[in-house]
Amino acid sequence: MKLYSGPLSMFGAKAEIALREKGVDFELVMVPFEMKTLYEPKHPEVLRINPKRQVPVLIDGDLELFDSTQIFEYLETLKPEPALWPAEPKARARARLLEHKSDEVYFPHIIRLMGDAKAPGAHEAAARFYDEMERTLGDREWLGGNYSYADIAFYMAQLFGDRMGAPMSDAHPRLQAWRARMGARPPVRQVAGAMGRYLLSIGRKLPAFLTELST
Repeated sequence: MKLYSGPLSMFGAKAEIALREKGVDFELVMVPFEMKTLYEPKHPEVLRINPKRQVPVLIDGDLELFDSTQIFEYLETLKPEPALWPAEPKARARARLLEHKSDEVYFPHIIRLMGDAKAPGAHEAAARFYDEMERTLGDREWLGGNYSYADIAFYMAQLFGDRMGAPMSDAHPRLQAWRARMGARPPVRQVAGAMGRYLLSIGRKLPAFLTELST
């Protein structure tokens, strides 16, 4: 199995964490990346497989996949244990919705901040999402009840949110404790730490929680 990712790919990091959590043997291919040119020129295998021209791309024999959520679903079918979706149907549906919301509701506001640090409404939207996740987590250890892809997705999305100037606040103590639990997981620490070290190597500052994982 081969995973094509990038040193600053949030979605690629999601897929890599999932592979490591599952204990799947795979080869990691980091495609060329520069801050000025980003992922140009595109890696030929990424171009060939993904019409969106983006990582992550997963190859497993004659199977070629793109999109981190599709990769999650394949891994869960391929290797059911350890389970990363809840077994109970409604709990699984809720966890899948949380994963989707991290990617499609929360993260677009962070993308706006990448282009404009004062993007109108983006900080407020991120704060509202943190409020929602604080309520969702409640007294549980993980967002979906058991540890799941929902946790992986929001952790990586929020890592970028914090970097882009939309951190959690004192109003989110449960989420901050959850983030610390995430960072204590070896696969999360390995993947997020590598991303942090890359950022340090190009002179970027890190949030405190990411600095701890990167040193």
